[in-house]
Amino acid sequence: MTKLGILASHNGSGFNAIHKAILEKELDIQITLVISNNTNAVVLQNAQKYNLNNSLVNSKTDENPNEKIYSLLKEHECEYIFLSGYMKKLSSKIINEFKVLNSHPSLLPKYGGSGMYGKFVHEAVIKNAEKESGVTIHKVSEEYDEGKILLQKKLTLAQDESVDSLEQKIKQLERSAIVKVLKNV
Repeated sequence: MTKLGILASHNGSGFNAIHKAILEKELDIQITLVISNNTNAVVLQNAQKYNLNNSLVNSKTDENPNEKIYSLLKEHECEYIFLSGYMKKLSSKIINEFKVLNSHPSLLPKYGGSGMYGKFVHEAVIKNAEKESGVTIHKVSEEYDEGKILLQKKLTLAQDESVDSLEQKIKQLERSAIVKVLKNV
């Protein structure tokens, strides 16, 4: 069975989608570890509720957070890592040792890169009067949002689309995209 580590900074909506798909026998994957850099992350609370190994790792808890993350991933025998809204850059050691996947709330290469996440992406899409948006699942490389694209799912924006309505539509689209990609690992 494929062993998966999840890294998330806040809510971890991707984590929730994966966990639900595992419970519904849609995915034959085991989440062996959940890591967050945020003390108040909902994803850590959910991991505890589901009795999953979890850890808080940041510059306050560890002198070298990337090294700590690396050792935890090795300890829990993770093959894959899924970034569920994880806002920190990973070391090349982690990127090269594990198969690291990320979900991005736009059709990359549009609206990717440093500082382009969550509402910032949706605000830019609306501001630029884009006709479509979507979600991209990609391999993580050493540059933000530049890894090999594995899957993109698109949607057409409504004429009166708001940042909030677009965010909700993208989250729904993201859930199915994540599960689809993980079925193939």
